[in-house]
Amino acid sequence: MAEAVKTSIPSNLTTSTNGSAWAPLREPLFRSLWIASLISYTGTWMQNVGAGWLMTQLTMSPLMVGLVQAATTLPVFLVILPAGALADMVDRRRLLLITQGWMVVAAALLGVFTLLGNVTPWILLLFTFLLGLGAVMNDPAWQAITPEVVSPRQHAPAVALNSVGFNVARAVGPALGGIVIAIAGSGVAFLLNAASFFGVIFFLYSWKRPRFDDVETGRVTDAILTGLRYGRDASVVRCVLIRTGAFSLGASALLALLPIVAHPHGATGYGLLLGSFGLGALAGAAVLPRLRSTLSVDGVVTIAILVFAAMTFAAGRVQTFGWLELVLFTSGTAWIGILALLNVAAQTMSPSFLRARALSLYLLVLQGGMAIGSALWGALASRVGIPITFLCSAIALVVGLVSVRRYPLTSQELQYAPSVVRD
Repeated sequence: MAEAVKTSIPSNLTTSTNGSAWAPLREPLFRSLWIASLISYTGTWMQNVGAGWLMTQLTMSPLMVGLVQAATTLPVFLVILPAGALADMVDRRRLLLITQGWMVVAAALLGVFTLLGNVTPWILLLFTFLLGLGAVMNDPAWQAITPEVVSPRQHAPAVALNSVGFNVARAVGPALGGIVIAIAGSGVAFLLNAASFFGVIFFLYSWKRPRFDDVETGRVTDAILTGLRYGRDASVVRCVLIRTGAFSLGASALLALLPIVAHPHGATGYGLLLGSFGLGALAGAAVLPRLRSTLSVDGVVTIAILVFAAMTFAAGRVQTFGWLELVLFTSGTAWIGILALLNVAAQTMSPSFLRARALSLYLLVLQGGMAIGSALWGALASRVGIPITFLCSAIALVVGLVSVRRYPLTSQELQYAPSVVRD
C-alpha cells in the first residue's frame, strides 16, 4: 500500500494574530474589495436562481436543467489552465478588469433577450456558458490577489472571510432573486447581476497595484507546463486535488437538480431553499472554529461529507417545504465545512510566483467535477427519477470518502511566501 500523503492546512484558519476573525476588515483595501465582492456575489446568486428557474419554465427535462449548472462550469475545461498562467504573467488588475467587463456584457445581453421573449433553452445555455467563461478567466487572478490586498499575517483569516462573504451572498442572493423573479421575471434578475459587477470594477480601476518582481515570463504554454509539473510533483497539491475531485463529483447532484425539486413551490420557494443553504453555510462558518479546536481537519471534513451525503438522500425523499428548508440548511452547514478547509489549503499550497497556476488546478478539479457531475446526474435523473439519483449521489460521496483515505488532511502550519514588491 502506498504511503499516506499529508496536506498541511493553516491552523489559523479563522483567527489572526490579534484573535479576531474579522481583523482583515480593519484594513481599508481589503474591506473595500470585500464589500464590492459581496455585492457581486449577490448578483451572481440572483443570476443562478434566474437561470435555473427560467430553464424550468422553458422545459422540465432534468437533463436540460442539469446542463444549466454544467454550462456555467464547462469553461473550466477549456480555459482555466491558460487563465492561471496568464494571471501569473500579466498585470492581474488589468486582466480582472477585462473579465469583469466581459461578464457585464454577457449578463446584460441575456437580460435584454429574456425581457424581449427571445430566449430558448439553448440560448440560455449559451449565455450561461459565456458568463461561466468570464468567471473561469477571472477566478485564478481573483483568488491570487487576496494576499496583495491584505497584510501577510491576515492572509488565512482573509481567505476565510472571503468564504463568509460568498455565503452571506448565497443566503441573501437566492431569496432576493426569487422575489425579483416572482415580481418582474428572470430578465430583471439578469440585469441586476450585470449592475452588481460595477462595484468590483470601480475598486479595480481605483486600485494602485504595486509591481512584483516574480512575474513569469515566456510563452503561456511553457507557463502552463511549469504549473502542471508543480502539481504533479508537490504532494500537498496532489492531496488537495484528489480530495476536491472526490467530493465535487458526488456533491453536484443536489444543487444541479434543486430547481426541479423546488418547482412545486414556485420561484420564491426556490430562492428561499437556496437561501436556506446559504444560511446553513453561514452557521457552519460560525461553528467551524469550535469544531477545529476539538477535531482534526480530516475529522471535520469526514463528518461534513457524511452529513452532506445524508442530506442529499433526504432531499429526494421529503416533500413538505419546511423539511426541505431544514435539509438545505443542514447541507449548507456541511458544505462550508468541506470547502472552507480545501480552499484555504489551495490558497496556501504554492509559492507566490506559481499561486495562480496552482489555484487554476484546484478550480479545474472543483468546477470540472461539478460540471461533469451535473450533466451525469441530470442524465441519470431523466431515466430513474430524482429520489434514486440523489441516493446514488449520496453513495458516490461515501465511496469517494473511503477511496481517498490514503490522503488525509492534517492541521499543520503551512508557511506562506509573499511576493516581493519592486521599489
